[in-house]
This record gives sequence, C-alpha cells and structure tokens, in this order.
Amino acid sequence: LTGLGLNPPEVVVVGYGHVGDGNLHLNVSAPRYTPELEQALEPWVYEYVAREGGSVSAEHGVGQMKAGALHYSQPPAALALMAQLKHMVDPRGIMNPYKLLPQRGMGVQGAHSS
Repeated sequence: LTGLGLNPPEVVVVGYGHVGDGNLHLNVSAPRYTPELEQALEPWVYEYVAREGGSVSAEHGVGQMKAGALHYSQPPAALALMAQLKHMVDPRGIMNPYKLLPQRGMGVQGAHSS
C-alpha cells in the first residue's frame, strides 16, 4: 500500500459478519478510492482466502462483481459443472440473466452471460 502513497495507519480493515458459520466480510476504509488500491487489495485478499481454504462467496451468492474471482476458490472442474448445471436448467439464459458465472475466458465451458 505504501507504493500507492497510502500509509498503513490510513487504511483500516474491519472484518465482520457471520463468524459462527464461517462467513466473514471485509470493509476496507481508505482516505480515497482509486482503482490502483482495489487492484492491489483484491488479489491479495482472494489469494489469502484460497491459501486458508476459504471461498469467494456470500450468503446471497457471488453476484456480478465477484464472478471473476471464483477461480481463487473453485477448481476449473467445479466451475465447469456450475456452468453445465446452469445451462441444463436455463438453456436460454433467461433466469436471473444478469447473475453470471465466470466467462469462458476463465476456462469454463458452457457459461454464458445472456
């Protein structure tokens, strides 16, 4: 973070959530938002979660913003199975059309965004 012009005391990270069932949310507070800050923090968080055996998820699903991060906690075979199941029950992609699985570029065959 110091490479981004932020000193550690300026950035506060608070973990909160459902610790009893293993869900933890992180809230990162910094003096200003920059894309560089997000690009520095997100991979670190996802890699840490993967090393500790956690997953990128939430009680309401992964959502639009985190679909691309599923590969940190799910192997390609699991992602492919998710896409196959989604396609099997929704071949036209009309159910929850804006809730996405990772795109094909992530190594998942059969995922679609429509």
